[in-house]
This record gives sequence, structure tokens and C-alpha cells, in this order.
Amino acid sequence: MSASTAAATVPDLDDEALVAPRLPRPRRALRSVPASGRPGEGGSDDPLRLGRTMRLRLLAAVQALLADPSIAGQSDVARLAAVVLYAKSRAPKGAKNDNQTSIWVAELGRWMGVGESTVNRRALVPLRASDGVHTKEKRNEKGHPTGLDCLVMPLWRARKTGGAAHPLVLTKAELATLLRLIEALFGPGWTPEDKEPTPPGLLAGRTGKGAATDRLGLLLMVLNTRASGWLQLVGGSVKAKEGRGAATLARLLGCSPSGARKVLARLAETGVVAREHRDTATRMRGKGRVMLLPVAHAYGCRSRFLEAIQEPKPSFSVRPDGAAGDHGRAAAAGALGTSGIGGAEEAGDAVVQERPDGAELHADHASVVTPVVPPQLSGGFSGEGRGGEGRRPGRACVREDQAADDESAVAGAGSLVAGADPLRGEKPTKSPVDEQEQAGGIAVDAGARLTVVGGRKTQQQGQSELPADLDLRVALAPMSWLWTKLNCWQQDHVVEAAKAELAQLRNVLEWAGQAPSVLASRLTSRLKETGGEALIARPYGWITHRGLVRRPSCSDVRCDDGARIDTGADCDNCANILHSRRAWRVRIAAEVDQELPGLETDARYREIEARMRRHAEAEAAGLVARQAEAREREARQAAFRAEAEAQAAVEQERAAAGAAARRAVACEDCGRAWSAGLCEACGHRRQTRALIAEAGLLAATWSADLTDPTGVAAVAAGVRTAIETDTAAGWKQFLQLTSPADLEAAGPDATRDTAAHNAFVIAESAVMEYRDQALVMLGHSEEAQAEACKAYTTELAKPWFRALPDSDDAQRAATEAAAKAQTRTAEHLLAVRLEQLHTQARPTPGPAPLRGRSACPSSPPTRCTNRPRR
Repeated sequence: MSASTAAATVPDLDDEALVAPRLPRPRRALRSVPASGRPGEGGSDDPLRLGRTMRLRLLAAVQALLADPSIAGQSDVARLAAVVLYAKSRAPKGAKNDNQTSIWVAELGRWMGVGESTVNRRALVPLRASDGVHTKEKRNEKGHPTGLDCLVMPLWRARKTGGAAHPLVLTKAELATLLRLIEALFGPGWTPEDKEPTPPGLLAGRTGKGAATDRLGLLLMVLNTRASGWLQLVGGSVKAKEGRGAATLARLLGCSPSGARKVLARLAETGVVAREHRDTATRMRGKGRVMLLPVAHAYGCRSRFLEAIQEPKPSFSVRPDGAAGDHGRAAAAGALGTSGIGGAEEAGDAVVQERPDGAELHADHASVVTPVVPPQLSGGFSGEGRGGEGRRPGRACVREDQAADDESAVAGAGSLVAGADPLRGEKPTKSPVDEQEQAGGIAVDAGARLTVVGGRKTQQQGQSELPADLDLRVALAPMSWLWTKLNCWQQDHVVEAAKAELAQLRNVLEWAGQAPSVLASRLTSRLKETGGEALIARPYGWITHRGLVRRPSCSDVRCDDGARIDTGADCDNCANILHSRRAWRVRIAAEVDQELPGLETDARYREIEARMRRHAEAEAAGLVARQAEAREREARQAAFRAEAEAQAAVEQERAAAGAAARRAVACEDCGRAWSAGLCEACGHRRQTRALIAEAGLLAATWSADLTDPTGVAAVAAGVRTAIETDTAAGWKQFLQLTSPADLEAAGPDATRDTAAHNAFVIAESAVMEYRDQALVMLGHSEEAQAEACKAYTTELAKPWFRALPDSDDAQRAATEAAAKAQTRTAEHLLAVRLEQLHTQARPTPGPAPLRGRSACPSSPPTRCTNRPRR
């Protein structure tokens, strides 16, 4: 099979993988690491103790996997899932390319520190879509799921096309070494019943957001770290804020340096990474370095940096890089460190490799100065009271800070004694170390830092970065330096004040998204007024009472220092107030000149100011009176609203009680209880009788003589018979479509209601039909035809149709006018005739019968049988 054909063939997890020839390739003998030992213990079987050849081999495999087109560009969760599945893949047996693995989704989430939903949404779905991983649910004989078979496609394609020469194709020992390395770094840990428990990895407790990124970054850094524990940093120019370590991790992860800096900070907080700067001969800050502490412990490295991390002691002067003893320590470390893998890197060789080119190897001597802390002051001699700053005492020799021997080095590097100056006659204060020992020590949480400011109580230092909320970060950006000067309590109160001010700005601004930028502009202008952040002595008071607060110059809520918040232009209300005050000053000055002529300039000025003051007091009193009146008016309105609401509630209760009482009244016609005086069936029957009578009158308007009551009654009877026949037919059809069981289950009341509603619908349709028929028949009457002819002639006689009366436009307009006139006439005739029929149908009131006499038996009372009930 050719390479192209094998690459185009997609495997099925049900079938056996295709066979590909395995090309032999010469390689150094590598053997896997035994399964005993814990990460970071420094034994020869430590999983972090990789040989140089093995480390580079695994690094090439992981980089090739992450660079595959189906994996590259994915999220860190998906990339870490691909790495874990790749490490858990089975090595091929003979000619069979069986490299799939079986795992639970929850177990894969434990490896990456995320939940099942995150694994499905951000790992498996994107990898399936990009053809990076093929999955299939695995079930037992009973059909229960027992796992998820996963096939890493880059590995499958590499074994099909490249054979053993591809970087992704690892042997069984190499895959086992990679898996054990991952277990040591972030494995979840297991406790089987019959086997030795597997401890959790270094980052097993790191879960949630960013956990997959931290795990992937730690794995790549470990594979790029030599036996000395120092990470191989990238060259070139980097940003000073992020540093070279963050730039290196950004290149490994493929992210921005700022994001890598956050990952590096989280790993440093976890305790797997440490950062320091190299020492220089001038004691200035040198180049930064990053140490992987588990790797250094695995190789048994013992350096000044590791001892400073393990045993924090008072700071002493550290020997520069060129000091003696390096070669001796390297030889000792090389003699003690033994490799568990063929071709492993030695710790001593790594230390020598870290040395700059051209540095000499000196004789062996003590590597660490014995820490000496004097229990008490010896009487205030020079150099004992400088504190930890390493500063020179007043009028001291320039060389006094440099150590002549071990004891002077201890004193010159910095003592823990409070800063007193013996050369100026100051009395030495008590050592802070002794004070802490007498007080029993101070317990703080991990990651917190205590500061002592101006002899006051110890306070917890706040965060150095602005809040994570984007709005707060944008709003407080101008005062980022002041933010670092606040403690935790002050930062919390500043955040609350900023949130409150942002809420007020959102209510005022037309677009709420402008609130953070407006607040940032306010802080910037306040800082310019002050002269800069460096001139602010009390940051918390300045921020809460001057920086964040709005300073209105008028009553407008959009005014801030005489400018509009929403537009940035000058406040119109402030301009009106200023104009009014200037007008009053001119008016008062004219009154003074008129009432008191000949005053001197100073006396005139004092008189004007006095009157202006009285005017301002009167305005203030008027404002107070208006505000009091407004409060009283608002209170009265509130009382009126409360009274109206109470009255409305009472009326609602009365209406509800009346409605309940009306619902309890029985039907007038059939006597059904709880029918509100008329049940549904009886109401439909009344409406049906009224509609039948209306239909009879509509039919009589054109088919009977309106002056003949007998003919009208005959037409109405025929219409009634026709509608009743249609109603009976419709009800019969309804009974045929409905089963008797449903009717019996619904009950007799529901059946009666349905029958009455059916008759009402049929009568309503009949009324519409009789009305349309009456309009059509009346439209053919002589009156309607005459009106149509008149309208037709009038339309053709118009000036614009007079020249061409036979044109299509003229004929169309005349025909439309005639049709409208005919319709209007038919509607008018129908309304007139209906009114006439209704008048005839009303009974004529007769004379009232006399008291004590009966009615004449020969003249019985007239009774209308065709009166419609409405």
C-alpha cells in the first residue's frame, strides 16, 4: 500500500487497523523507569529524573503532536486531552497498528482538572470536528457502557505514513515513561484494592479555570528543563514587565507573554516553579532565571537558591558567581547522583553547563556562610543598627558596607535591628526579631504579606494588580500606582465606592458603556489638579473623598466641575447661574451708586459685597423654604396615593364580592344554580331566537309586501323553518361524529350547552347570508338602478372625461361610480325597510283598563306572534 493511500484511509474502531511496514531505525538503548518512588524525592527511580536523550525524545513527540493541523489552534483543554490520550495509547504489537485507548470521560476530566461537561464541550467535540480524535462508546455483553475507545489520529497517521522514523511513533518503554511523567506532574492518583496506591501528581489539586493550561505549561517546561533544574530560556529582546521566563513559556504554549506570566505566577504559588535573578559582582539585579523545583529535587541538586527556599533565614551576603567551590560542589553532586536510565544527565554536569563561558573552576571550600545572628546589641557600634536596607551610616567610610570577613559580611549584608544611627548619637532600638520572639510570632496566611508603616499596627498588604472586573480595571487604571499603596481593607472599600459611582454614571449617561471611561477621565483630571500620584500622602482618603466623588457646581446631576458628564461640554445650568449672579452684581452696584453717590472705592466695594451677601442669604433661605415645601408636597402626594390605593383595594374587594354574588344567582330560564342569572345554554337560545327573527325580517325586505303583515309573517315562518331544519341537521351530524361515551362523560349540562351553541352559530351564519341576499335583490330595484344611471352619467360629464367619454379610463371610472351608488342605495333601502318592519312589529299600546271593570270580551287583546326577542 502506498503512503498516500494509507494516509487517505480512515480507521474504524470496530475493525483492526491496517498493517504498515515498520522500518527499523538505529537508536540508543532506552529502558523505562521502574514504578516505585515519588516525584521529587530525588531517587534514581524518580519519574522526573529523565535522561537527556529520553527528555529530548519525549519533547519532540509532544511538540509534533501539538503541531499537528488537527490539534494546533485548539484550546488548551483540547490539546491537553490529546496529550493525555496519546500517552495512554497502546504501543503496536508486531504488524498490528492498534494504538487506541479506553477511558471514561469523568476520568479524563480528573486528569485535566475539569468537569465532564467541559471535557465534552471543549475537548472531545472540537477534536472530533478537526479529525484529531476518533471515539466510540464501549459496551459489555449486557449492553452497559464500560468506557470510551479513543484513537489519536495524528499517531495513527504517523504510523501509517512515517513508520518508526516519525517523532510521534514511540516505543512501549517511551510511552510508559511519558505516562509516568504525566502521572507525576498532574495525575489524579488511585488507590486500588490489591495493588500499591498511586499518589496524586503535583498539580492534582489544581482544578477549575486555567487548570488545563497550568498542566500543559508545566509538562512543556519540565521537558525543556535540564538536570540542573533551570529552564532553558529563549534569547532575544523581551518585555521587562513579563520577563524572559514568561516569554519562554509563551513560546511553548503559543500564547501571549502576559498570559504566560499569569500561568507562571500560578505555578509559582503552587510551589513547583521558583524565579530569581542572578547575582552579579556589583550586587545589582542580574538576569532572571526560572527553576523547576521538582526536577531539581529529582536530580539531588543542592544550590544556594534551593536552600534559601527550603529554609528561609535572615538575609546574608551571597557569594558572587565567580566565587570558589563551584567545581567541588559539582563533583560532589555528580558523585552522589546516579541515573536510573541509560544516558541520563548528571546533576554535576548540569551545574557546570550553567556556568558562563570562560569562568574558572576554583578550589572547594564551604559553600554557605554559617548564619550568625547576635542575640543582642553589643552597645551601638558602627554597622549594627542599619536594618535590612544595607545603607551606609552617616559620615562612614565608603568601603564600610563591604565584608572583610564572615562576621562583617553578616553585619554589612543587613541586620534585622531597627534603623538607629549610632554615629549620630541615636540610641539603638530593640531588635524586631526579639520583639517577634517575645510576642510569640505572627501567623499569616500563605501568599499574604505584612507591612509595618510608621510604627502603626501591622496591616495586610493588598493586591498589586487591579480588580479582575473589566469595568473596574478601566475605571481605576489612572490610579494603578496608588492602588498598590492600599491594604486589603482599603482596596475593598475603594472597589465598593467605584461600583457605586459607576452605577450612578450608568443612570445618568445615555449609553451605560461609557461609565468606566468617564470615571477614568475624572480620576485623570483630579490627578492633574493634585500634581501627580507622588504628591498624594494618603491614597485612601484622596481616592474616596476627592478622586472618585462627583463635584457638582449646580443642581444638575450631569454636572461635574462645571462640565457635562455625558457630552464633556460646559454645563448650561452653571452658565445660567453665573450669568444670573453677574446680573445681580451689576444691579446691586447700580443701586449703590444711586442710593449712596460719592462713596470711595473701598467703601463702595464693601457695600456691594454686603448686599450681595444678604442677597445670597435670602436666596439660600428661599431654597430651603422651597425644598421644605417640595417635601411637604411630596408627603401629601404620597398620602393621597396611599389613600387612593386603599380606596381602589376596597372597591376591588366590593367588585369581587358583587361578582361572586352574581355568579351565585340561578338561571332565570332553566333554574341552573351558579349561572349569574343566565346560563350559557339559555343565553345562546335567546340570541338564536333574536337572530332567527332578524333573518325573517331581512328576507321580507325584498320578498314580501311590507304593508301586508300576513305576508311578512309567512316569510318569517319560512325562514324560521329553514334555520331550524339546518340546526337539526348540524346537530345530527355532530352526534354522528361524537361517540356516546364522550357525551355521557361530558354530562347533560355540557350537551345542552353544545346544542345551544351549535344553533347560535347556524343562525348567525344564516343572518349574514340573508343580509347579502337582500342587498343583492335591492340592488336590482328601480331606485338603485336609477341612482346607478345618474352616477354613471355624472362621472362621464366630468371635464376630464368629456372629450373622450368612450375611453377605457372614462368607462372604468363611470362603472365604478355606478356600482358604488347602487350599493349605497341598496344599503339605504335595506335600512329603511328594516326600520319599517321593526316599527310594525312593535305592539301598539292600548288604553289602560278602567278600575273595577273587566275588559270587553268581544275585543280580545292583540298579541304579536312574530316579535323577535332581543
